[in-house]
Amino acid sequence: MAAPRTHLSPALKQATPVVVDHALGSWIYGTDGKRYLDFTTGIGVTSTGHCHPRVVEAARDQVGKIIHAQYTTVMHKPLLELTDKLGEFLPAGLDSVFYANSGSEAVEAAIRLARMATGRPNIIAFHGGFHGRTVAAASLTTAGTKFRSGFSPIMGGVHIAPFPHAFRYGWDMDTAIAFALQELDYLLATISSPADTAGFIIEPVLGDGGYLPTPPAFLEGLRRRADEHGIVFIVDEVQAGVGRTGKFWGHEHSTATPDIVITAKGLASGFPISAIAASTELMSKAWPGSQGGTYGGNAVAAAAAVATLDVVRDEGLVENARRQGDVLLDGLVALQAQYSAIGDARGLGLMQALEFVDENGKPDAAAAGRVQQTAISEGLLLLTCGAFGNVVRVIPALVVTDDEVAEGLGAIARTLKRAL
Repeated sequence: MAAPRTHLSPALKQATPVVVDHALGSWIYGTDGKRYLDFTTGIGVTSTGHCHPRVVEAARDQVGKIIHAQYTTVMHKPLLELTDKLGEFLPAGLDSVFYANSGSEAVEAAIRLARMATGRPNIIAFHGGFHGRTVAAASLTTAGTKFRSGFSPIMGGVHIAPFPHAFRYGWDMDTAIAFALQELDYLLATISSPADTAGFIIEPVLGDGGYLPTPPAFLEGLRRRADEHGIVFIVDEVQAGVGRTGKFWGHEHSTATPDIVITAKGLASGFPISAIAASTELMSKAWPGSQGGTYGGNAVAAAAAVATLDVVRDEGLVENARRQGDVLLDGLVALQAQYSAIGDARGLGLMQALEFVDENGKPDAAAAGRVQQTAISEGLLLLTCGAFGNVVRVIPALVVTDDEVAEGLGAIARTLKRAL
């Protein structure tokens, strides 16, 4: 056979050598004849598992009707159905929705809306956050320099405040929260006046930044300051939303309600669609023509999203995520007690992580890499994350079963024994 004339960009780095033949539920079947327990789920995307029959049926049915109907040109039923269905899950008062393709696009739509609505230039994001790879979204991202370096100048008007990362600081959580809120107030007093600040944007669980749950008291502190100063409070639920944390929205672990919620990833079980939701009053402040896009709200993706939301509700997947997440975290904490190389075990629902450190308590990316790679030979797919690459994240599908969680924990235990 002749050598291929084209190939994928060398800048792309594949986390595993697996080539997929087919996949179902929590399992990927490789062309090597092996099956793998998938605790990556396309980075939190295949929420109802791979190829859930109801999602497949909805997409297949829609493909035979219309694949693409650009929704500012002609409207299509799946988008109307999705908008109505999504309203059953959105926080009270967030009754207006704009659709795009990716999390990055939705993030940029949210910050554009916040700036237009307030007439203010600045956005405050939080250290360790990941909000996307496009220029504006990358400007908000501090989960690692690889997301924002090498293509400056990036978007101006962005200021970064500390995140209450208790483990990194070596503090208890209350001290970390108090420090982060104090530093936010100092930033508002010295760098970005409230009169210049359009929005706060934060993830309810840091994603690429290390799978760190945002403390409820910190979200509530942001909500108070947003109310006090007329700042738009944006919660980026791209990875944490649609049940992944054991609540439908990650911010629901607190009493804080966003002005804008951003969703994508798990919304359509693998089909590309994203959205922002806000009150009609706030959304109406977007300038005419400022929202749009060729593929946003694609008919097939929208049909898959409707089916996904039905499955999440009908199969009790939010509760399953909570219950299985508790079991998973207990298992990871038990493993932490056995290995000094595990500095922290943490997570909410089915967003769990192990953070690896060396004998001096410093980040150990090599150990995390060995664990992630060794797990492949144990039939388990995992990913790393964190600013230093020293965090292994565990992201099962929301349909994961008792037996699959037990099998995954067993594979992690065997992996740790071999890798550490």
